[in-house]
Parts: sequence; C-alpha cells; structure tokens
Amino acid sequence: MARAARAAGEAGFRGILATPGPDLLYLTGYAPVAVTERLTLLIVPADGDPTLIVPTLERPDAEAAPAAERLIVRDWGDGSDPYRLAAGVLDAGGRYAISDSAWALQLLGLQAQLPGTGFAPLTTALPMLRAVKDADELQRLAAAATAADLTYGEILSVRFAGRRENEVARDLADLLTKHGHSQVDFTVVGSGPNGANPHHEAGDRVMRVGDTVVLDFGGLKAGYGSDTTRTVSIGEPSAEVRHVHEVVRQAQEAAFVAVYPGVTCEAIDRVARQVITEAGYGPHFVHRTGHGIGLTTHEPPYIVEGEKQPLEPGMCFSIEPGVYLPGHFGVRIEDIVTVTRDGGQRLNETSHALAVVD
Repeated sequence: MARAARAAGEAGFRGILATPGPDLLYLTGYAPVAVTERLTLLIVPADGDPTLIVPTLERPDAEAAPAAERLIVRDWGDGSDPYRLAAGVLDAGGRYAISDSAWALQLLGLQAQLPGTGFAPLTTALPMLRAVKDADELQRLAAAATAADLTYGEILSVRFAGRRENEVARDLADLLTKHGHSQVDFTVVGSGPNGANPHHEAGDRVMRVGDTVVLDFGGLKAGYGSDTTRTVSIGEPSAEVRHVHEVVRQAQEAAFVAVYPGVTCEAIDRVARQVITEAGYGPHFVHRTGHGIGLTTHEPPYIVEGEKQPLEPGMCFSIEPGVYLPGHFGVRIEDIVTVTRDGGQRLNETSHALAVVD
C-alpha cells in the first residue's frame, strides 16, 4: 500500500480506490466472500492512512484480513449512504485511480457525491502497479506453470480421434484440478478449422485423424495464474502443418531470446511478428504477442505494438505467437516468461515440438 500510494502521488493522483477483485486482494489480502451491490472500497491516499469502507455485516471478515492492522476500517449499515461516507474521506477536487473492476453503480455513486472529482481506470493510470512480481509471487506463478506442464504431459496420452472437443476440454479441466488448481478459467480445444479461431470455445466437433488441435488452458493455483498453449496433430501431420508449426516455433523462440531488461514490450512483439511476416503469414498473426499474468490471467504489461513500457526484472507475461489459416487449421505456442537481470526465464518447460497424438 505504501508503494501504491507513492506511485499514485508521482503520477499526479490523490490516491487509489480499490474495489473487490484483484486490486483489493493485492493491496490488503482481503477478498469479500460475497461481492454484491453493497459498497466495499479501499481508499489509499497519496498522503495519509488507508481507509477500508465496508458494509457493517462484513466488518468482522475485513478486520481479519492480513492488512487490517494497517487500515482504518469504517462500516456502513443498510439504509445509510455509503457514498456520502466515502466522500468524507476523499479530496473533493482531486483525481483518483480506481479499479477497472469497479461497478458502474459504484463509480456513478461516487461521482454524484463528488462532481468535481476526477477518476481514471487503474490499468491506464498506474499500469505497472502489479506488474513486477516479488519472490513469493514468482514462486506461485512457477508452481502454476508446473501444474499446467504436468497437465499437458498427461493429455498427450488421452485419445483424441473419435472424441468431441468438449470431452478433451473436460479432461484438461480435470487434470488442472488434479495438479492443484483451485480454479479452471479456460480450456480451448480447437481442432481442424476451429483452430483458426484463437479463442474457439470447445464444442461438439468430433476430431479425426489428420486434424491439428490447438490446446490453450489455464486457471489459478494458490491465487496465481497459469496459461500455456501447445499445438498437436492427430496422426502424422501434413508438410504444410509442419512448416507452419516450425515458423511459429521460431517466432516464439526469437521473441523469448529478445527478452531483456530495458527492451520495450512492443519490441518483443515486433520480433515475433517479423519472423511470421517474413515467412509469408503476417496477415494470419491476428493478435498481440502476449499479456501479463498474475492474480488475473490478463493484466499489464501487454506485449503489443504501441506499448513502450521497458521490461523490468520480475515482470511476467506470455509469449504466444500464432498463425491462423481460416477454414484449415491454426498453430499457437505459448509460454509464461519472467524477466531476470540477465534476460528471460521460461516458467513453462514442456517441449515445443509438434506432438503426435492418437
């Protein structure tokens, strides 16, 4: 919270407002059991003591949070106006960075009480607030990545041909849970032409020999995210599939090698994109090269053109170039990478080779 307060002041804000979600959890360790329309709001001023405003019925849980002893806890009861209570703590003429996950109801309530106060989304106001991970966070991210790797290792022995995409998606979810995930966020299984849709939702398509299958899966383990993608072939792949897979593999490797403190996020995107463009598939690489990961699967930094943020040791993000040929197949390879003083370190360690499954 002290670091967040300094960052807010340096950016010209009077403070940070965090509502239930990853920001509140990150700053205080507090995650309300039930997230409802009742206002829960952490106010971290650039100068002064942090205040946590909570519904009266949730005060006992708030006071048990890890950071409670550093907070002024103020509660409000049903029938009273929590926004008036919050307004008494805020600077009526200041500017605040507020959680992206704040409900419109909550922001509008604050604006009604403080018409002269400005608000900006936290991701744009202080994009690097959660971007640099400490040792404990890195350990959790590494454990989540290892669990995803174990899941991939086991899914290779599962039968694909003759089964539906959603059946293999359930296998992935079960394996992630088996290896310690408390939450499964996504299990993309894109077979054949469905693989050309980067965010295909596993459906009823029956997979068959000759299909290329994009497997993208992840979730939360010990509060931190996993996210990995590998592409497999049911039976021996065609020469075209092997070629495209090799192009994507080289792009992924080149981007990883380019990771170094001080290099900009957009430079990593350019490296991956150049390899794919020079191979003739530029128009078929339709998304950014990567995204940050931590308490949420997608968070800053974003590895995309226009993001001039320099890499810093402790940042964690995906490197996931892909080629998508509509009506035919898709290929994507994704690892989570952390920046070290000497370059980059992969948290995912499974082979990038095009695996052949039954």
